[in-house]
Amino acid sequence: MSKLVQGYEVVIGFETHAQLSTTSKIFSRAPTAFGAEANTQACAVDMALPGTLPVMNIGAVERAIEFGLAINAHIAERSIFARKNYFYPDLPKGYQISQFEIPVVQGGEVSFFLEEGKETVRKTVRLERAHLEEDAGKSLHEDFIGQSGIDLNRAGTPLLEIVTQPDMRSSEEAVAYAKELHKIVTWIGICDGNMQEGSFRCDANVSVRKPGGPLGTRREIKNLNSFKFMQQAIDYEVRWQIDQIEDGHSIQQATVLFNPDTGETRAMRTKEDAADYRYFPDPDLPPLVIGRDWVARVKGEMAELPRVMAERFVRDYALPEYDATQLTQSKAIAAYFEASAKACGQAKLVSNWIMGEVSRRLNASELSIEQAPVSAAQLAALISRITDNTISNNAARQVFEGLWNKEGEVDAIIEAKGLKQMNDTGELEKIIDEVLAANPKNVEEFKAGNAKALNGLVGPIMKASKGKANPGQVNALLMTKLGG
Repeated sequence: MSKLVQGYEVVIGFETHAQLSTTSKIFSRAPTAFGAEANTQACAVDMALPGTLPVMNIGAVERAIEFGLAINAHIAERSIFARKNYFYPDLPKGYQISQFEIPVVQGGEVSFFLEEGKETVRKTVRLERAHLEEDAGKSLHEDFIGQSGIDLNRAGTPLLEIVTQPDMRSSEEAVAYAKELHKIVTWIGICDGNMQEGSFRCDANVSVRKPGGPLGTRREIKNLNSFKFMQQAIDYEVRWQIDQIEDGHSIQQATVLFNPDTGETRAMRTKEDAADYRYFPDPDLPPLVIGRDWVARVKGEMAELPRVMAERFVRDYALPEYDATQLTQSKAIAAYFEASAKACGQAKLVSNWIMGEVSRRLNASELSIEQAPVSAAQLAALISRITDNTISNNAARQVFEGLWNKEGEVDAIIEAKGLKQMNDTGELEKIIDEVLAANPKNVEEFKAGNAKALNGLVGPIMKASKGKANPGQVNALLMTKLGG
C-alpha cells in the first residue's frame, strides 16, 4: 500500500548518470581526470573537428557488462549506438552519441531495505535499461569579457545512464534506491561515486496521481548531487504539484532545477520527448557485439557482489537478512565484520555492535569504518570478554569508550577501570543475603506472585557490587533463594 500525500499517490522514476572509471574517454584517447585546466583534456575527436572518427573504448563496455551482471540484467549480444540530436553550446558535434532502441543492459533490479513505521521492509525497484553514452562539455557562466565560456574537458567522458521503472512511491524510497545504486557501482569499481564532482548524477522524474488513476505528468529534477538535497527536492516538488492541481492548474512536462538555498524547484525548460531528439543509428560506429564468452570472462574476474556476500553472511554466519544487507553496504564494513566475527566466533554480537555502537560513534565523529579508532581485532577481544563473563554489557560500553579514546587494549582497560565482573559465588551470595534482609517488602511481594518485585532487589545488589556482579548469576541465585 503506497503512502498517500494529501490524498495523492507519489510516483518516482530515476535516471542516473554514472561516470565510468576509465582513464580515457569513450570514443577517444583523451584523459578523463577531474579538475584539469579548462580545455586541456579535449582532443580533436572530442571537439568534433572535421575528419575525426569515434573508436569504442573497450573498458567502458566491460564496465557496462559488470553492472549488468551485478543487477541480474540481460546483456544484449548486439546493441546499437545512435545520435541524439540537440543544440547546446557545450555539445561540439550538435549531437550526443548514445543508445536508444537497443541498449547494452536491459532489465534488472535493485533491492534494498526501508524503515516503514516500526517495520523494516524489503523493496525492489525494476530497471528498464542502462545504456552507454558520451558526456557533453560544460558551459561556464563566469564573466569572460561579458560572455560565457565553454570547457570541453568533460566532452566524450564515458557515462552509463541507468533508467528505472516508475516504481518508487516516496522520497524516502527514492533516496534508499539511490544509495543502494551508489553502493553497487562503487563496490564493483565502475564509478568512483563522487557526487560533488559529478561522477554520480541523479535525475528524479516526479509525478502525482489519485490512487488507481493514470500516471500524472512528470517533471524531471536534474542533477541532484547529494542524498540530502535529493529528498528535499522531491518533497518540495510533490507539494508543489499537488498545490497546482488542487488550485485547478495542469502540470506541464518540464525539466526543473533544485535550489538548496531556497529549498525550491524551478522550471528550467520544457521537457523534450524522444521524438524531439530525432534519434538515428550512428553511421560511424558499427553495432556493439558482446559474445557470451566475453561476458563469462568479465564475470569470472569480478569480485564477490554485495548481494552474493550478503547471502553468504546469512548462510555462513547465521545472520538475519537485514543484518547481512547492512554489513555489505561497503567492502570496508564487510571486511571489518568478517575479521571480527572470525576472531571471536560471535557473528551476531559483532553485527549488533557494528550496527549499534560502532556506527553511532562513526556517524557522530563523521568518520568512515576505515578511520575507526577501534580495530576489528579489538572489537573481537571486547566481545570475547562479554561472552566469557569477564565483563557485563554495561561495562563493555565503558571499555569501548576506552578503546575509542586510545586508552590501551581491552584487558588493560578492564583492569585499569576495575570492570571485571564478580563471579565469586560466595562473595555474591553474601551481598544478596544482605539485600534480601534489608528489603523484606520486596521479598514478600515476589513470593505473593508479583514478579516485578524482583527488579527492586536486583538494583540494590548491582549497586552493592559496584556494577561488577554478573546479572545472570544474580538472577539465578535470587530465584534459588526465593524459591522462584
